[in-house]
Amino acid sequence: MPRQPAFGRRLRRLRTDRGLSQSALAGDGMSTGYLSRLESGARQPTERAVTYLAGRLGLEPGDFEETAAGSLAHALTLAASTGSDDAVDTLREALAAEAHETPVLRWQARWLLARHRRLQGDHPGEREHLEELVRLGDEVGLAELRVRGLTRLARCLRSLGEIPAALDAALTAHHLAQDGELGAEDRAAVLLALVSVAAEAGRTPQARAHADELVGLVEGRSDALWAEAMWTAAAVRVMQGDHRAAQDYLEQALERFGGHQDLVLWLRLRLAAGRLHLQKIPPDPEAAGRCVTAAEPALAFVGTPRLRQELTALKADLAFLTSRYDDARDLLGELALEEPRMTYRDRVRTDILRHRLRILSGDDSGVQGLRALAEQAQADANIDLAAETWRVLAEALAQFQHGRTAPEAS
Repeated sequence: MPRQPAFGRRLRRLRTDRGLSQSALAGDGMSTGYLSRLESGARQPTERAVTYLAGRLGLEPGDFEETAAGSLAHALTLAASTGSDDAVDTLREALAAEAHETPVLRWQARWLLARHRRLQGDHPGEREHLEELVRLGDEVGLAELRVRGLTRLARCLRSLGEIPAALDAALTAHHLAQDGELGAEDRAAVLLALVSVAAEAGRTPQARAHADELVGLVEGRSDALWAEAMWTAAAVRVMQGDHRAAQDYLEQALERFGGHQDLVLWLRLRLAAGRLHLQKIPPDPEAAGRCVTAAEPALAFVGTPRLRQELTALKADLAFLTSRYDDARDLLGELALEEPRMTYRDRVRTDILRHRLRILSGDDSGVQGLRALAEQAQADANIDLAAETWRVLAEALAQFQHGRTAPEAS
């Protein structure tokens, strides 16, 4: 006999899928009040009621025996094995319909759905799943699940520019990982998040100490975790102005980490290397161009909106650095036509470039735009980004005052 509340939820879904009202399904053989109580889970169905409703829906009574474990587990298997949009949609529907299933199974579903959102660059959507995932981790009480949920939430919040909240999540995950004596992979994942968020918050010494700890923890590996560690350590060195050490870390990752292991990460490493070459003193546009050339073919295989936008933004920065101002404007125009999928930091960087181009064209609004971006980043406690924006503003003003303007766009 089907059990409540699974029976009621499945009954309601079957009815609504067929476009039937409660009175239409109840017919002459059942009161709508009784049907309503069945759907809400308030009444346990009798054998006679199950047989009657199955006949009205064109089903066999045994069809009601499909429990959440079956449907949600089946959807999880499909989503994990294929990752297709259809499989993810099926998983989302199964999760919504079968909310009474065990917390661990729902945690796994949320994890996959959050990952899908992240790959699409939909960080607000990712956040919704992760916040519920963190709650489920607390409900289950397993340290590993709690740490993984908080770690991923910290990275998501960083992508959204919510640095104080991201730092809280990362620090909580770090304390839990230490207290729970978790394995090297979980501890490394926590450090990846903590280093990035601490650096964004302007806590560079702490970020550097955790980055060194992270590099030691993954020593001897060459997998995706190791490559991300090298990338993260490089980012901290860039913030400290040590571009040579940053390049050494990234070159190790580029040489030893193959695209067959994780093509998305392989591509993002090349985008990161390209940006590093533009940030060096002096910049190296030729090396950045080689990174762009290497990255473009991979987009045919992992061309998510986020990655395409990141590459376009890098190409716009490269065009600006090489005085191809019209090309930079055109590339920024392409980005303006799309729904933004990049991280908060990358979106701010494209806005910085837009304002720099305005200043070069003699438009004073570019100065006000840069100042507003810097003040907003500072208000958001994104100290590193605020410092970068103030620096760009000072450089732009110096160029403007000395009359080094580019020709107006044709």
